[in-house]
Amino acid sequence: MRSVIIILTSLLLSVGGTVAADDLELFKSLYDAEWQFRIQEYPEFATSIGINDHNDRLTHVRPEDLTRRADYYRALLIRLDGIHSRDWPLQERANFIIYRRQVLREVNDYDSAAHLIPLNSDWGFHMQLARLPAEVPLQTVKDHENLLTRMRELPVVMDEYIALMREGLRRGFTQPRVVLSGREDTILAHVVGDPKNSVFFRPFAALASDNHFRKKDVKRLNREAEEVIRYQVVPAFAKFLAFFRNEYLPGARETLAAESLPGGKTFYQQQIAHYTTLQMSAGEIHEIGLAEVARIRMEMEEIIKEVGFKGSFYEFLHFLRTDEQFFAKTPRELLMRAAYIAKKMDLKLPSLFKTLPRQPYGVVPVPDDLAPTFTTGRYVGAPSDSSRAGEYWVNTYDLSSRTLYTLPALTLHEAVPGHHLQGALAAEQGEQPNFRRYDYISAFGEGWGLYSEFLGIEAGIYATAYEHFGRLTYEMWRACRLVVDTGVHAMGWSREQAIDYLAGHTALSLHEVNTEIDRYISWPAQALSYKLGELTIKRLRHEASSTLGEDFDLREFHDVILRQGSVPLSILEEVVAEYISYATAQ
Repeated sequence: MRSVIIILTSLLLSVGGTVAADDLELFKSLYDAEWQFRIQEYPEFATSIGINDHNDRLTHVRPEDLTRRADYYRALLIRLDGIHSRDWPLQERANFIIYRRQVLREVNDYDSAAHLIPLNSDWGFHMQLARLPAEVPLQTVKDHENLLTRMRELPVVMDEYIALMREGLRRGFTQPRVVLSGREDTILAHVVGDPKNSVFFRPFAALASDNHFRKKDVKRLNREAEEVIRYQVVPAFAKFLAFFRNEYLPGARETLAAESLPGGKTFYQQQIAHYTTLQMSAGEIHEIGLAEVARIRMEMEEIIKEVGFKGSFYEFLHFLRTDEQFFAKTPRELLMRAAYIAKKMDLKLPSLFKTLPRQPYGVVPVPDDLAPTFTTGRYVGAPSDSSRAGEYWVNTYDLSSRTLYTLPALTLHEAVPGHHLQGALAAEQGEQPNFRRYDYISAFGEGWGLYSEFLGIEAGIYATAYEHFGRLTYEMWRACRLVVDTGVHAMGWSREQAIDYLAGHTALSLHEVNTEIDRYISWPAQALSYKLGELTIKRLRHEASSTLGEDFDLREFHDVILRQGSVPLSILEEVVAEYISYATAQ
């Protein structure tokens, strides 16, 4: 593999130095070469998009690996900055802006030491490793052997991450200690006495009922899987658990703010720029959040009047959080309700969209080993040519914290017309360069998810006043994020102050409030992308409909938005302006 990387690096430098080359052709040569580098360096990413040439390898994070990648991307950034793209057609210019953004992220993450914190409050490298059995193709004996090879490599990679986190402890670059409570459970779930109880054994256990495999292969694969899990996988997780309990948790920092990290002010501003794609200060974002909170609060008060509740706003929130009518009795009931809402929205999609994805999706519970500290729901995509569909995860852990009145908004955001619709369409756009097809820009993707909740009004999804309040709770939740994230990371807010603010303005359960606040503390600026993206999409829709009048076609507008894949908000503005100009001229 080293020889391949040397060749690719040489190509990068030689192509970048071709003075006489046309800038556009030069750009294409650079990103084609880098794509091969990316696939080599990140084999799990390759698997996730359906490239199965490296399914027997894992990504390594030794210092030399990190340095090699950083050097490569730093050299690439220099070459990109020598290209003049200002006069290119919009789509090519969009390609350049999106691609440079990806390269800059690689450089910034290394320079800011972000790699020293490889986990946050609801996700981490160890959880991603535990997803390997569920996210690799398992159609042949070779597929299972590839998984076993990755499992054998897992202890080495785990040790590399432990070394990174030790370096983070030494340099004061860690997660805040307060958000790590209970996170050891996501490690402990994989320290099992019987290998057959491990998530890593599940695909091998399933072989017994699959007639496509010979009995001797099934027996051999099961025996090898048990041995690898018992003697390599479980000890690796046990070692990480001991490190987490005995070193990382006691040594983690007591401060909360990203700005309190070494180089923290620069780091937080980089995170803002990355997740929002906007050049805004924390103070500006904070003020937008306060204004949105005030506006949404007025709409909430109107619904409280509508239902005839006799009490204060805070008493109404308490009523919503405690009355049994708002909670499912069983996990099955919660999943069935989510599935019904999803199918109800499926029926409405043709009235809102001209183009729909080919890939289906399903509704499943959050895996048990993740659920206790995991968010309420999430979408998990799959390659378009995969044997599995996209998955809308619904958290069925602690049903007393899973409110039914927010379930419609959650479903629209995570499934359709939210993340599944947008993500599947992006992946199916074969004319886009690979680096765009498989990119995810949070301001666009999460902005679209929140806008999708709004579309539920027009689609008639919210059946009761309480469900309308649930939608407003979710919108208020995202507005509060603008206030809380900037408050914690730039303005000295305490965790208690952040919890009180979110709990006092939304009807989220208190369990959700706590897990969400820990998420914002441990993942600086990501939470800013939702509301800022949604505000941009709504503004662009208003501009298009106001300008075009009766000629405005909502289905066409949505096609214009989604056919770009995931783009920075500045590019989205140009795309919509071009659409308006073209439609006006017809």
